[in-house]
Amino acid sequence: MHEIQADGGPLQQIPDDLTISQFILDAHHPTRPVPTRPHPWLIEEATGREIGSDELRIRSFGLANALKIRWDIGEDDVVCLFSPNHVDYVVAIWAVHKLGGVVTTSNPAYTADELAYQLQLTKSRLIITHPEVVAVTLEAARLAGVSPDRIALFDPHPGSVHANLPDLISLGLKQQQVFTERRLKRGEGKTKLALLLFSSGTTGKPKAVMISHYSLIANLVQTGQYFRLTDDSFPSEQKRYKTGDVALGILPLFHAYGLHAVLMGCMFLRVTLVISPRFQFERMLQSIQQYRVTHLYLVPPQAVLLCKSPVVQKYDLSSVECLMCGAAPVSAELTEGLMRVFPKSVIGQGYGMTETATMISFLQLDRRIGTLGCAGILIPGMTARLVRPDGTFAGYGEPGELHLRSPALAMGYFDNPTATAETFKDGWLHTGDEVVINEDKEVFVIDRIKELIKVRGFQVAPSELEGHLFDHPDVADVCVVSIPDEYSGELPFAFVLLKEDARLRVQADPKAMTETKRVIMKHVSDHKARFKWLAGVEFVDVIPKTASGKLLRRVLRDRARSMPKRRIPALPHTKL
Repeated sequence: MHEIQADGGPLQQIPDDLTISQFILDAHHPTRPVPTRPHPWLIEEATGREIGSDELRIRSFGLANALKIRWDIGEDDVVCLFSPNHVDYVVAIWAVHKLGGVVTTSNPAYTADELAYQLQLTKSRLIITHPEVVAVTLEAARLAGVSPDRIALFDPHPGSVHANLPDLISLGLKQQQVFTERRLKRGEGKTKLALLLFSSGTTGKPKAVMISHYSLIANLVQTGQYFRLTDDSFPSEQKRYKTGDVALGILPLFHAYGLHAVLMGCMFLRVTLVISPRFQFERMLQSIQQYRVTHLYLVPPQAVLLCKSPVVQKYDLSSVECLMCGAAPVSAELTEGLMRVFPKSVIGQGYGMTETATMISFLQLDRRIGTLGCAGILIPGMTARLVRPDGTFAGYGEPGELHLRSPALAMGYFDNPTATAETFKDGWLHTGDEVVINEDKEVFVIDRIKELIKVRGFQVAPSELEGHLFDHPDVADVCVVSIPDEYSGELPFAFVLLKEDARLRVQADPKAMTETKRVIMKHVSDHKARFKWLAGVEFVDVIPKTASGKLLRRVLRDRARSMPKRRIPALPHTKL
């Protein structure tokens, strides 16, 4: 058996001449449910303000007109969004797309150095940011050579000289239209770039994944066909969504899971989405109760809090009908804990990647609780094969690296032909994940061959931290591995070979050992986002490597996990 074809039959037609906003706002697809009554598309969590499709359409038009008037944003120009979640996040994306531009989204926890790298790589012409992170934005713009007058704010800020979206939208609606909305030719959707989303690789810094409008639309069609919401022959009790459902948008919109799977997915399925600026645990509980949330999309650390925090008992969570967890593997124990908190809810996992734009598998529709440890079943249009280390194909129930073929695959990595050639080969995506698929098409993710560390759902490339640690004057060699953590799933841990003078200093004074470890950890925390900070440092006499010089990371990872448990510096549990 070389290939595993997902069930669900051939995919229905995927439009290749529409942008993603035109597909969601102005088109209909046979897999998309028809609304039975008007409903808000978005709700602003803090105020309860409801926003419908007409308002989204008008605001997108107004902003597009203003972006053209003010900065002449046009074909293939890149606009960077650097902000916590905001109800105008999708308005900004669709406005740029109307002009033929491209959007790159950035983690608002980034340092100025990290943001500057993204701005330079993507050649961003404009940054739309938030008052909370404007200081970082200004420094990053300076480092990247972006003029301060090319910064706009999502919200007004007292004393700010920067334009803000409410004023820009007002300007665009008052002025005569100066742009022509970008219309795609037949087939152009497959090559017209929509998003540059960042994904860490196994080497160097994060890479920009090139996602076309067609890829985004294709995955929504795959999702719609999987859920069978318009299939009258499908049992109504197995239909996961209905008019009037409400989801909570606590996942970050800069991330493919939050942006595509949740935000655009809910819009396509006609589910109202409550936009939360960021994850705060008790605020999440309040919103579930206040807005009678029916659908929760979480990452494992959030699920852990639901299972362990006594605060949960103060709130009525009975409205929750479906809870999906993704971005990192979910243990059987965690699933069982969620079953106790939500005894009547559908509970399961999904699996996706930025490079597949986004979903690969979903929880089985005929089950209330997914198979423990299972990441769901392949969605229609997915073809998989499992490849052993010797290059031969594995069969059902046998582990192998997952290769995928799908109409939703990304176009590759921006300005990085080497990485593209390594990952996208002959129409197949080499995921780097070691997977088992059984005869029921259930997917079990065993390990990450590509060795990424998943911290609260965010990817951390060991090589990025290793490259940074090499710059420290005391470090001669280093290997970063993952260690398990109950809240974050995994955390990065560094094994360090000290330079000779530092080694002698540490040997002579136990206090010097503690201080050196602290300084090395601070070297990371001063320059990297919070989720990349080290959980600890261990000094070693040698960093094990193969004869060719490749790190034997698994050896040190096993050593780290066999070490006595230590107190790990607490990560803030209130936000991602």
